[in-house]
Amino acid sequence: MITFDGVSKVYPDGTVAVDGLDLELPTGELTVFVGPSGCGKTTSLRMINRMVEPTKGRVLIDGVDVATGDSAELRRGIGYVIQAAGLFPHRTIVENIMTVPALVGTSKKKARSTALELMDRVGLSESMADRYPVQLSGGQQQRVGVARALAADPPVMIMDEPFSAVDPIVREGLQAEFLRLQRDLGKTIAMVTHDIDEAIKMGDRVAVFREGGHLAQFATPRELLSNPADDFVAGFVGRDRGFRSLSFDSAGSLEVEPVSAVLSGPEQLVLDDAGRPLGWTGPGLGSPSAPTLPGGWFTTTDSLRLVTDLAITSPVGIVIRVDADGVADGVIRHTGLMTQLEARRRREVDAA
Repeated sequence: MITFDGVSKVYPDGTVAVDGLDLELPTGELTVFVGPSGCGKTTSLRMINRMVEPTKGRVLIDGVDVATGDSAELRRGIGYVIQAAGLFPHRTIVENIMTVPALVGTSKKKARSTALELMDRVGLSESMADRYPVQLSGGQQQRVGVARALAADPPVMIMDEPFSAVDPIVREGLQAEFLRLQRDLGKTIAMVTHDIDEAIKMGDRVAVFREGGHLAQFATPRELLSNPADDFVAGFVGRDRGFRSLSFDSAGSLEVEPVSAVLSGPEQLVLDDAGRPLGWTGPGLGSPSAPTLPGGWFTTTDSLRLVTDLAITSPVGIVIRVDADGVADGVIRHTGLMTQLEARRRREVDAA
């Protein structure tokens, strides 16, 4: 557990970066700090590993004040992932990952073995081990940064906008990969982002900071979207918070029509011999031999937000549900989906 106990940071010119922060980050969870520029989220993060020293109050890890020990030793025990990876350009990928194990006295053979295992864990081929950072893409470099932070198996990690320097497609892949790792490893993580969507997706809990270094709300993503503490939080989360909240509900409860309902008529779904969707035919669409691509499909384990996205982008306003083998087993029309979502909203209002 990471604890902020009455923590403030005031710079010599009188600027208050953080003001009386009281906050507990649960063990084994990923807590995201989010807020507008200049709200103190990055300053708060850097006080965990003493890159910034508090003016007042204490930061504790598992009940121990971080100020009581040696700062260098503290930092070796905390994984640190930063924007654009921050790799050593003159060291190979495997040497970058070996950095902390080597500092704490791990043998070179053991450190290299650990580094290669971590490369595999974050989705990097062993063939990249002896390359230099400049020879990797931005997404690959960021994976190296994550592997390096994990190399000493730290119980605590801090991440400062770790995925912001890559393009949106790579970013989404890195987020998914890190969430998979976190499910396996269960680290105590504090992460800073300026992106509320990333905060909602990544965080077990989200700390929203307001200007002046004040904590505006600390809650789970679902709580944050459904019950913002005040107008500032509601405005920061956005008017579409109801749409974002669909990320937390499964598509498994949706009522679908049989696939046979779209195998004839103006717009027809084309299936392969196994029953997997190939695309659509009809006015303005493709032919049976070259159907218009289906625009995506969903399974019962996907979220309502994904289904809504697919309904909006579908070339025919119809979304296909598939089973574990990719075989189409149902469809839902945009109008039917909206009717079910509205019924869901009314039930929530009645329950409140």
